[in-house]
Amino acid sequence: MGLALAAFMLPIRAIQGLFAMIVLGVLAYAANNWAWWWSPSQINFLIFTAVWTLLALIYLIIAPARYPTAAHKLGILVAEVLTMLFWFAGFIALAVLLTDVGCNGRRGQEEWGPCRAAIAGDVFAAFEWLLFCATTLMAALHCWRTRNERSGKHDPAMEVHTHNTHTHTSHV
Repeated sequence: MGLALAAFMLPIRAIQGLFAMIVLGVLAYAANNWAWWWSPSQINFLIFTAVWTLLALIYLIIAPARYPTAAHKLGILVAEVLTMLFWFAGFIALAVLLTDVGCNGRRGQEEWGPCRAAIAGDVFAAFEWLLFCATTLMAALHCWRTRNERSGKHDPAMEVHTHNTHTHTSHV
């Protein structure tokens, strides 16, 4: 099962990164155009969450592959849990705001550009939360399975594997 799971980690991490960049872009547009002097804190929080996610993904991808001592299983679990909670809190808070300001399709407000961008960003944020739920569950299961071991090694199935197209052989 671990090897089959490892094959899916690169696509999952790539989608997490892509969705974070989409949320960052559309919500930056919404924040910039919401009003001439302010933007809602819910949008600002999801912009923070998207940047946090990009930084967390750098750790979650590079540390297990290049720096195994930095990729402690609990460190990975904490990064996954925090990121998942940020996405959950952010997309729920923005959904409430969008309903309160009339971005729900009832008053014609949904034609307003920042409103439409915020709705799109919130939908991607919800999917991002689901993706992090899945990877958090995988990290939590690994910590549970290895709870009696003294080793802090990360789950090899959580590593992002790439195939080397260039191989170096030396002739003696």
